[in-house]
Amino acid sequence: MAALRAVLDGRDVLGVLPTGYGKSAIYQLPALLLDRTTLVISPLLALQRDQIEALTRAGTAAAQLTGEQSAGQRDEVLAAARRGEVRLLYVTPEQLADPSRLAGVRPGLVAVDEAHCVSAWGYDFRPDYLHLGAAIQALGRPATVALTATASPPVQDDITERLRLRDPLVLVSGVDRPNLQLAAFHCPDEPTRTQRLLSLVEQVSGAGIVYAPTRRRAEHTAQALSSAGHPARAYHAGLSRAARGEIHQEFIDDRAPIVVATTAFGMGIDKPDIRWVFHTALPESPDAYVQEIGRAGRDGEPAATVLLWQEPDASLRRYFASGSLAAEQVRAVIDAVRPGGSTRREVAERSGVKARRLGTILALLEQVGAVRTNGRRISLRGGDPAAAVAEVVRQAGRQEVIRQSRVDMIRQYAQTGACRGEFLAAYFGQRLPGPCGHCDNCAAGRSATPPTEWADYPTHSVVHHREWGRGIVMGHEPDRLTVLFDEVGYRTLALAAVREHDLLVR
Repeated sequence: MAALRAVLDGRDVLGVLPTGYGKSAIYQLPALLLDRTTLVISPLLALQRDQIEALTRAGTAAAQLTGEQSAGQRDEVLAAARRGEVRLLYVTPEQLADPSRLAGVRPGLVAVDEAHCVSAWGYDFRPDYLHLGAAIQALGRPATVALTATASPPVQDDITERLRLRDPLVLVSGVDRPNLQLAAFHCPDEPTRTQRLLSLVEQVSGAGIVYAPTRRRAEHTAQALSSAGHPARAYHAGLSRAARGEIHQEFIDDRAPIVVATTAFGMGIDKPDIRWVFHTALPESPDAYVQEIGRAGRDGEPAATVLLWQEPDASLRRYFASGSLAAEQVRAVIDAVRPGGSTRREVAERSGVKARRLGTILALLEQVGAVRTNGRRISLRGGDPAAAVAEVVRQAGRQEVIRQSRVDMIRQYAQTGACRGEFLAAYFGQRLPGPCGHCDNCAAGRSATPPTEWADYPTHSVVHHREWGRGIVMGHEPDRLTVLFDEVGYRTLALAAVREHDLLVR
C-alpha cells in the first residue's frame, strides 16, 4: 500500500520485492487511475507479450512498440496512445534510444521492470539501459517506478543514479525463501561435475532448469542428460528467435521438463511449479544467483537449488567481469563530436569505437554532463574534456572493481561452511534472526552464531579502512568479516588480521 500511495502522490519508488509479491500491481493499478498512459520499460518482448495478454483478458488496453513492427504499425500504436486509448504502453530500452519517437505521448508514469538490468546489462551488452534516465527526462520526467526481485545495496544505488530517481521511496523485502533448499558442492573436475548433476537429476522430479555458463556447455550438458535418459533442451542466444520461443512454450506446457540454459532463459517465466534449479558453474554474482534460483518454487512448495562449482569457474567469471574503458577511447568519442552536433553513426566512424562500447561511453559522458543526446544525435555541452574523460574512466573502473568483487562473493557463498541463507541475506543488506534452517550447512549442523569477537562490528555498522575507505559491514562468519566498501566493492577480512592490525575503525 505504501508503494501505491507514493506512486499516486507522484513520488518515485524503488521496489526490491520477492517473486510473487505482486510487483506489477504497483504500476498496473495506478495506470487505471491516471488520466495519461503509463510507459512500461521491460527487457524482453516475450515478457511484454505475456503481460499484455493478461491485461487484455482483464479488459485493460495495453500495447507494445517493437523493432519487429512496421512503421505503419508503430504509428498506429502511438496514435492510439496519444488519444489516450492505451493505458499501458510497453517498450524495450532500445525503443527509447530516440525519445522523440514518442512525441506527443506524455506518460503519467514510467515503470522500469526488472530494474536490476540497468546495472547488470547497462555496462555490457545493452548500453541503452544507461540512457534511460535521460530518456525519461526527455519525456517530461513523470514519476518513475523501478522494480526488481533482487538488488544488493550497490545495485540499488546504481539504479537510483542511472534512472535519476528523485528521493525515491525505497522498499526492500526479505530475500530469504524458506521453501528453497540451498546447497553447493565443489567438483574437482568436469567429469565429476557431470556425474554429480546426473545423480541430482535422478533424485528430483518435476520441471527444472540447469544453468550453464556458455552456449557450448549448455549444448554439451543437454546432450549428456538426454543420453542418460533425461530428455533436455538447450536454450541460448545462439538459437533463432523461433527456436527459443518453441522451447520456452514447451517448458511452460511441461512438454520439455528440463531446459539447460545460459542466463538468457528464465526472466519472466510464468511457471509456478519449477521444482529445481541447478547451476553447473559459478554465476556472475549473488545477485544473479538469487534471481535465477528464485524461479523455483514460486507456488510455495519445496524446491531444490544446487550449485556445482570448480576453481576455474571464478577465473571465467572474472574474465567476463573485466573490460574497463581506456581513456583513449573516451577521448576519441569526445573528439568525434563536431561543434554543431553529430549522429551516433558519424561518431562511431570517426572514433573507431564499436557500437556497444560506444553506447556505454556516450551514456557515461551524458551522466557526467559532457554531452547531450537527442535521439541518435549527440552534441557537446562544454566543460573540460580532460576532466570528463577522467571521471568516465573512474566510474567505469569502479564498476569493474565492484563486478570483480561480486565474483569473489559468489565464490565465498559456494565455499562457506556457515549458513547459506544468512550469507545471502547479509549480502543484500538484510539480517535473519538466526540460521535459515533450509541449507545444507544447517542440515549438517555446521551453521552457528558468529563469535563474540565480532561484537565491535555488528551487521550494517559503518566502518573505515585506511586504504579502502568507508564501508558497511554486511555479514560475519566464525573467522571472517564481509564489508561492502564504497569504492572497491565487497571485501572479506580475516578476524585475526582485523584484530592484529586494527584494520577497521567504527
